[in-house]
Amino acid sequence: MTPLERPPQWAGKEVLTQEEANAYEKQTIGRRDENDAVTAGPDWWELENNVLKNRRTSLLVDPSNGRIPATTAEYQARQQAAASGRGRGRGNAYEGPEALSLQDRCIAWPAAGPPYQPTVYNNNVQIVQSPGYILLLSEMIHTARVVRMDGSPHGPMRRWYGDSRGRWEGDTLVVDTVNFNGRLNFRGSGETLHLVERFTRTGPDTMDYRYTIDDPSVWTALWTVRLDMTRIDGLVYEFACHEGNEISVIGTLRGARLAEKEGSVR
Repeated sequence: MTPLERPPQWAGKEVLTQEEANAYEKQTIGRRDENDAVTAGPDWWELENNVLKNRRTSLLVDPSNGRIPATTAEYQARQQAAASGRGRGRGNAYEGPEALSLQDRCIAWPAAGPPYQPTVYNNNVQIVQSPGYILLLSEMIHTARVVRMDGSPHGPMRRWYGDSRGRWEGDTLVVDTVNFNGRLNFRGSGETLHLVERFTRTGPDTMDYRYTIDDPSVWTALWTVRLDMTRIDGLVYEFACHEGNEISVIGTLRGARLAEKEGSVR
C-alpha cells in the first residue's frame, strides 16, 4: 500500500492523517479491484496490503523528499542507445521460452531480494542464524541467501543475488552485497550495484529493515528505503512456481500460437 516514492500530491509530507490514510486505502483498493491485468486476483493478496502501515507516504526515507535521485548522464545515454536498438532483430517476444522474462519463467522474482521489496503475496522472510553464517530465506520463489559472518572478503564470482558478507554494528545486522551478475537488473542497476542492508530489532515482534542503494553509474546520489517488518507465527511454505510452469510459460506460448492463427499477433 505504501508507495516506494512519495507522490507529488504529498510533497513535503512524511505522514498522512488517519482520515487521509483511510481515503487513500479506499481509493487504492477500488482501483486494484478494477484491474483485470494482475497476475492473481485480490483473493490472493495478503490482508496487510490493504493498510497504509504507519501512514507513511513513501518507503524511501533518504533523500528526505522521498524521491529516487536523478540518474546520471552516463545512464541516460545507455538507455537512449538501448531504446534505439529495440525491435531490430529481436523477433517475436513470445516465440519461445527464452524470450520471456525471468519472472514469467519463474527463475527469479525482484521482490525476493536483495533488496526485499513488498509485493502482493509471499512477503515472508525467515532468518536462520548458525555459527559463522546467517541464512535469509525468502518465501517468494524460495530464494535462499547465505551470508558469511566470518570477516572474510568478498569472493570474485558474480552471482544472481550477489556475494553477501555480514557483520554486527551493535544490535544491527549489516549485510554488504556486491558482485551481482546484472541479470536481475535492479531498477536499472546491474553488475555495479553495491547494496547495504541493515536489520535492527525494534521490539519483541518488530524489525526495522533498511537498504541503501549505491551505484554511481546509474544515480547521482545514494538512496535508502525503510521497511517495517513484523514477526508472524506462521510457516514459510514452498513457492511452487518453477521454470516450465504451465500457467506462466506453456499457457503464454500456447496463447501466442493461437493468436498467430487468428492473425492478431505478428
